[in-house]
Amino acid sequence: MAAAAARWNHVWVGTDTGILKGVNLQRKQAANFTPSGQPRREEAILVGCADGTVKHFSTEEGRFQGQRHCPGGEGMFRGLAQVDGSTLITCVDSGILRVWHDNDKEAFSDPLLELRVGPGVCRMRQDPARPHMVATGGKENALKVWDLQGSEEPVFRAKNVRNDWLDLRVPIWDQDIQFLPESQKLVTCTGYHQVRVYDPASPQRRPVLEATYGEYPLTAMTLTPGGNSVIVGNTHGQLAEIDLRQGRLLVCLKGLAGSVRGLQCHPSKPLLASCGLDRVLRVHRIRNPRGLDHKVYLKSQLNCLLLSGRDNWEDEPQEPQEPNKVPSEDTETDELWASLEAAAKRKLPDVEQSQGALQTRQRKKKRPGSTSS
Repeated sequence: MAAAAARWNHVWVGTDTGILKGVNLQRKQAANFTPSGQPRREEAILVGCADGTVKHFSTEEGRFQGQRHCPGGEGMFRGLAQVDGSTLITCVDSGILRVWHDNDKEAFSDPLLELRVGPGVCRMRQDPARPHMVATGGKENALKVWDLQGSEEPVFRAKNVRNDWLDLRVPIWDQDIQFLPESQKLVTCTGYHQVRVYDPASPQRRPVLEATYGEYPLTAMTLTPGGNSVIVGNTHGQLAEIDLRQGRLLVCLKGLAGSVRGLQCHPSKPLLASCGLDRVLRVHRIRNPRGLDHKVYLKSQLNCLLLSGRDNWEDEPQEPQEPNKVPSEDTETDELWASLEAAAKRKLPDVEQSQGALQTRQRKKKRPGSTSS
């Protein structure tokens, strides 16, 4: 039953406590999945843990199927990717990017490739159209694009924008990266509330478009289904859609109560999934009529999510019910009323006896021949 339930979850969410949560939005249910096994279609999920292990979760079987220790560098994982189902790519805070044989049976085998992408990495992102290409960026670590099948030097290295009006250097803090579909362009969001578009095919290495939103650091970003705009979230829970063709603000969405940590749009439907430090998973409609479709409280602080890409969310098969089985809610209600009736019957004789004793004491207090005034 756990495997069948896991197969039809709509959103997968990672938490600060290391628990993978699967959420079924149609049933309004969430289940925890741990290595002990308790409780297009995605078949497997990679889960990066703080101890340097990468675990494989099967959505078909509803359980973790194995793990691999990926040492090297310091800090948390800032990106995980897979190529051809047999090669694993990891990147950590300190800037160590490594490529591993994912099917290697040895727990502590050496990596196939190691690159030093610079310290302070905030995000490593794989190009969906070209899986051997990845981009990295971080705090005082400018955007770089790497070809894992080529040299150990980046194929594109972004250049910082020109000095500001006081002729002071503009700091660098790329928080998230996305590859634009059907082009070589990339878009980044920064900790200084900027959204920038880079074009490696152009002669200049500086951004070809820049927009700003709000006053607070942007922490997460996702492409909309058309690829012409992005939705960004900041540390104050605000969400906004920004047009990448004109660099203007299109619409704001009611955001989270805390910092936004994860955003993803459905590849074909106008749906946006978001999570953050307020422990709530939300799914918004981003096209008219806009609004909040689903809201699920998940108890733990959330730091990432994965939205199912299947088109028909209502294709979940109905579970067969036993003919003589009474719904659990009705059974619990009947048991509750039965216990209340039994308690009332036990208390009734005690009440009658206490009333009789009270009347006896009142008769004893009355003396013969006395009259009431």
